[in-house]
Amino acid sequence: MLTGDDRVAAKRISTLLDLDAIVADAAPAEKVATVEAEKALAPTMMIGDGINDAPALAAATVGVAMGARGATASSEAADVIVLTDRLQPVADAVRIARRTRSIALQSIIAGLALSGLAMIAAAMGQITPVAGALLQEGIDVAVILNALRTLGDGHLWRP
Repeated sequence: MLTGDDRVAAKRISTLLDLDAIVADAAPAEKVATVEAEKALAPTMMIGDGINDAPALAAATVGVAMGARGATASSEAADVIVLTDRLQPVADAVRIARRTRSIALQSIIAGLALSGLAMIAAAMGQITPVAGALLQEGIDVAVILNALRTLGDGHLWRP
């Protein structure tokens, strides 16, 4: 947690969030330095709502401005603007992104593996060209159907 708020307020909030580290009483320059240090280790998301957060939002891999109060500087520096003063939409977006990435990787791996097996079978004369083309279309449809799972809550069709 990186905040300009005092250590007491930061500690109170951090106990609810189960965080690894707390940096409180941070000035804008300290926020930028901290974000850049973290960014060197891994992709970094910075969430802020004020003009003091704008430089750190711009420095992060993904900057998220909490825009309900209309902080123009932070909104312009950020990549994403959340129009409420709640963190839940950010958590939802991260969850959706992780699930989508997982499904995309599944589709890529399954599509490549099945296509590879079909090519090996075709090279060994086990599949005719027409059957191979039809099989490839079936593989494509299966991968597309798998990718459609991203549209729901884990179900292809909802009742």
